[in-house]
Amino acid sequence: MSEQAAKISFFERNLTWWVLGCIVVGISLGKLMPGVFQAISHLQIAEVNLVVAVLIWLMIIPMLLKIDFARMGEVAQHARGIGVTLAINWLVKPFSMALLAWIFIRHLFAPYLPAEQIDSYIAGLILLAAAPCTAMVFVWSNLCNGEPKFTLSQVAINDVIMLFAFAPIVALLLGLSSIVVPWDTLAISVVLFIVVPVVISQLWRKALHGDPERLQRTLTTIQPVSISALLVTLVLLFAFQGEQILDQPLIILLLAIPILIQVYFNSGLAYLLNRKLGVAHCVAGPSALIGASNFFELAVATAIALFGFNSGAALATVVGVLIEVPVMLTVVNIVNRSRKWYENGKEPA
Repeated sequence: MSEQAAKISFFERNLTWWVLGCIVVGISLGKLMPGVFQAISHLQIAEVNLVVAVLIWLMIIPMLLKIDFARMGEVAQHARGIGVTLAINWLVKPFSMALLAWIFIRHLFAPYLPAEQIDSYIAGLILLAAAPCTAMVFVWSNLCNGEPKFTLSQVAINDVIMLFAFAPIVALLLGLSSIVVPWDTLAISVVLFIVVPVVISQLWRKALHGDPERLQRTLTTIQPVSISALLVTLVLLFAFQGEQILDQPLIILLLAIPILIQVYFNSGLAYLLNRKLGVAHCVAGPSALIGASNFFELAVATAIALFGFNSGAALATVVGVLIEVPVMLTVVNIVNRSRKWYENGKEPA
């Protein structure tokens, strides 16, 4: 077993404790030093936090370093995986979330929620599911040994579709005739989370002169930094919202339930469809993770623009931010532990 695999394996074996520890530390620090974390949370451009952006660079550059752009044409062989991911992202996920929100928020949990905020909570959940993530999916793909070229291509295709499909889907599901899309958030996210790290990683690859051994040594060296950045990100997210968690624990718990179901349903559906279609595990893993992911920066910005900073919609999108990392880490763990099962039952290509 390589050193890198050993580190990831150790991380996965203790996943529950890592996540719980980061949640406790984050909430505690947010309560003890609210001013410090409020200041950090305000270091943002168009709802994109710059500190978190740097941490995301540290997390995703190791995966991007593996990409040889001269061989990007090979991604065509993963057309079935791309098709599955697109179907889940744009034809299943927004509508399944609308259904889950209607079942849980409108009916099952309605007696325990403020009646005047129910419509707003549902809107926030729909906004959360209406667009796939463009940043953290690189991290999830790296942790499940996903195919880097597939992941980058899939994110790029989703970004193009997002420009045209996000507003109509949200308008349809919310029943609004005019949706205010925060294009600045979308543009800045694409630049910060795709363009900049891709440029950095390719310049780094060039400095290594294409030497596979030097590349592997580099990846082994920076892997602990990448995982540390992931844990720090988790601490920061819970520190930013520690006060809200302590003030409204029941509401946050109830909002988290349909989000959790949606993540596991969509990732599971994508994973099973890829297995049925004979897609390689290195593509099925990131496909499942991208299929279940949420573009929470865009969701938060749109919720604030449409409903206001203190609205139920804004709170619902923030709950999505809080649970995104720990929940997606459990999906990564499931994908990795089920690899043998997946490959034993995969249909012939």
